Amino acid sequence: MTDTPVRWQSLVAQYQSPEVRRSLWQLANSIFPFLLMWYAMYRSLEVGYWLTLLLAIPAAGFMTRTFIIFHDCGHGSFFKSNKANEITGYITGILTWTPYYFWRHDHAIHHATAADLDRRGKGDVYTMTVAEYISAPWWKRTGYRIFRNPLVLFTVGAMFVFMVAHRFWLPGTAARERNSVIITDLALALIIATLTGLMGWSKFLMIQLPIMFFTTSVGVWLFYVQHNFDRTYWVHHDQWDFFKAGMNGSSFYKLPRLLQWYTGNIGFHHIHHLSPKIPNYKLPECYRDNELFHVRPLTISLSLKSLGYRLWDEEQKMLVGFRELKKYRQMKTT
Repeated sequence: MTDTPVRWQSLVAQYQSPEVRRSLWQLANSIFPFLLMWYAMYRSLEVGYWLTLLLAIPAAGFMTRTFIIFHDCGHGSFFKSNKANEITGYITGILTWTPYYFWRHDHAIHHATAADLDRRGKGDVYTMTVAEYISAPWWKRTGYRIFRNPLVLFTVGAMFVFMVAHRFWLPGTAARERNSVIITDLALALIIATLTGLMGWSKFLMIQLPIMFFTTSVGVWLFYVQHNFDRTYWVHHDQWDFFKAGMNGSSFYKLPRLLQWYTGNIGFHHIHHLSPKIPNYKLPECYRDNELFHVRPLTISLSLKSLGYRLWDEEQKMLVGFRELKKYRQMKTT
C-alpha cells in the first residue's frame, strides 16, 4: 500500500487536536471505576475469593483503559498542555506501575523503528529472523524459545516487565527518565505500605496480583498482535518506509464494542502509528471518515494465528513458526 505523504498527513491532521471535555470524561470513566473496583475486590474477600477473582476482570479492564490514557500522555496527545500531559502521565503511570518518562522514551523509539529489521529490540517484542535463529548458539535459541512461548510471554513474562523490570533503569539512562523511575517507585512504595498497613500483605496481594495478571497479559497481547500478524511488514533500514510501517506493519485489530472501549481504541493501531498525536477517542472517527485507512481487519479469531508466529522469514517475507525451520534447513542443504 502506498500513498503520498501530503495526502495522508493532511487527513490525520484533522484529528490531532485533543478536546479537554472528552479527555476529562475519559479520566473520570477510567480511573474512578478502577479505584471503585479495587475497593469492591477488597470487600468481596468477605464473601469469597471466587468473587474477588471475578471482579478482577473488569478491574483489569479499567486499568488497561487507564494505561491508554498514560500512553496518550506520553505522545502528548491527551491534552494540549505539555504540563497537563506530564502530571496526568505520572499519576496514571503510578496506577499502572509504569514510570512515565522512562516508558515514553522507549516507546518513542518503538514508533521510530517499528518494522525496521536493523533497529529491533527497543520498546518492542523482540523477533529473530530465521537465519539469525539457526546461526545462534544453542543457549540463545533455548532462551528465545522460552521467551516466545505464549505461556511465558503473556503470563509471568508480562507481569515481570511491569512489576519488576519497570522498577529499574539501565546504565546510560538519562536523568529525566531515571528520575521518573525513582518517583514512580517511591509513590508505589508509599501506596503499598499504606494499603498493607491497613489490610495486611495477604489481602493486598490477593487483590493486586490478579489485577496485574489480567492487565499485563492483555496489554502484552495487544502490543504483540499489533505487529505480529499475518501479512505484516518488515524490511531492512535502507528499504524502510514510514507510511508502510504504519499501514502494513501495524494491524487494525477489530474488537467487539465493549473490548474496544476497555482498550481505548488502540486496535486502530495502523492509524495510531501514522499519527501518535491523535487522541485515542478520535481514532475511530479518523477510520470511519477516511476510506484510505480501511485496511484488512484483524479479528480475534484471525489474531489467534499469531500465537504460532516466532520468526521472520526474510526470503518469504512473512512470519513463521518453529515448524518451518525443518523446511528451511532442507532447502539450504539441497
